[in-house]
Amino acid sequence: MDIQKSLWGKGPDGKEIFKYRLTNASGAYIELSSVGAGIVAVVVPDRDGKLGDVVIGYSDPALYFGDGPCAGKCPGRYANRIAKGKFTLDGVEYTLPINNGPNHLHGGPDGFQNRVWDSRIDGDAVEFMYFSEDGEMGYPGNLKVVARYEWTEDNEIRLTFTAQTDKATVVNLTNHTYFNLDGEGSGTINNHILKLNASEFLPTDSTLIPEGESAPVAGTPMDFVNGKPIGRDQFADFTPLKYGKGYDHCFVIDGYTPGQLQQAAELYSEKSGRVVTVTTTQPGVQIYAGCWLEGCPVGKSGRAYHDYDAVAIECQHFPDSPNEPDYPSTVLRPGETFEEAIIFAFSVK
Repeated sequence: MDIQKSLWGKGPDGKEIFKYRLTNASGAYIELSSVGAGIVAVVVPDRDGKLGDVVIGYSDPALYFGDGPCAGKCPGRYANRIAKGKFTLDGVEYTLPINNGPNHLHGGPDGFQNRVWDSRIDGDAVEFMYFSEDGEMGYPGNLKVVARYEWTEDNEIRLTFTAQTDKATVVNLTNHTYFNLDGEGSGTINNHILKLNASEFLPTDSTLIPEGESAPVAGTPMDFVNGKPIGRDQFADFTPLKYGKGYDHCFVIDGYTPGQLQQAAELYSEKSGRVVTVTTTQPGVQIYAGCWLEGCPVGKSGRAYHDYDAVAIECQHFPDSPNEPDYPSTVLRPGETFEEAIIFAFSVK
């Protein structure tokens, strides 16, 4: 594995931003950035062996700060939404900034995705570390987070998150990469075929906060169990889809067992032949079909992105878990280690 490190720019605070390129023996490679511990390129072959970049992103690192899509980055301290920006832990109520309608999203406006992380090469991996101080964005506890990326000879991105705290807190970490398997900037993903290992999803209110119990996908536009084009039912007359202008929902992964890898999703483009198979230890996968990409920074190939031009497959704990005691817990206490894994495996068929 060849790993090249380069200086890519500086953050708003003057901190140096580094970019890493990990290239395997076949010539396929990924690029990572210390802005939000993000994936900024994934260059893999199509069925004819032609290499192409299949994730959206920007050519200027400055554009990654505060971008609406959170392209490729790792949001936190809590990915996804917390209702009304409030939760109670051990009898203490915490108030977080509101930045998505009436709710708190992705750790707030200065969440992990908008920070420059420390970084290093560690053997055949790249590690990013962020230290979140007690009280940052309203969260309790000094939290140390490490995101470790490996790129294999089999074209797999292996991402492991670990975190420790000195005070009880809540943590939910994911990667927010958007895929277009025909190549970034090539147009809609509505014809990509998505298959989910999920027979239930979490219905939400109009602000995309789960209403509690999960519901069966069977007989609804949320059914991806056998695979179908993303656009087939996306604009159906179905209330949950109207709330998000399409798919922006958390699906419950079948067979979830804490600490055990389980397949979450498979995305396939008939046009290019590329496949990405997503495996994780997490209980949920948020499918966001890029419903609000319009107006985001211009893409790295010089083309503007439009709604539904890429899909994010975000393996994570459920939205608003701190306010839902029946959901898998997102509480982390001193002496414990948060540890979750996500694998993006690329192939062709």
